[in-house]
Amino acid sequence: MLAQKDSYTIGEMCDEFDVTARALRFYEDENLISPKRVGTQRLYSDRDRARVAWILRGKRVGFSLSEIREMLDLYHLGDQRQTQRKVTLEKCQERVEALTRQKADIDEMIEELEGYVTLLREGMEKE
Repeated sequence: MLAQKDSYTIGEMCDEFDVTARALRFYEDENLISPKRVGTQRLYSDRDRARVAWILRGKRVGFSLSEIREMLDLYHLGDQRQTQRKVTLEKCQERVEALTRQKADIDEMIEELEGYVTLLREGMEKE
């Protein structure tokens, strides 16, 4: 993690978050982050840095960029982040439920395939 300072270069952000400069520029194009421009150089703030962390965390658990944007945009409502926390909690609970259903489906498929593998092995042993 980078030391706390006023701004971060694109290289520092790429190194910290293990992303490409192209990914950061994409997030900028999608209005998820807004670095300050000094000539052709982009300087990222602590706000941008925090938003990139949220973006990557959200993507890792399967949220779309529009869902991530929705949660991030709720940050500055002036209600001590209560709305953001509530919406994020609801979306996280929905995601957990969807992943739990997927896991059950995967476990069922694995069990079925293991049974099929056993039948195939038994058939090969008889030959």
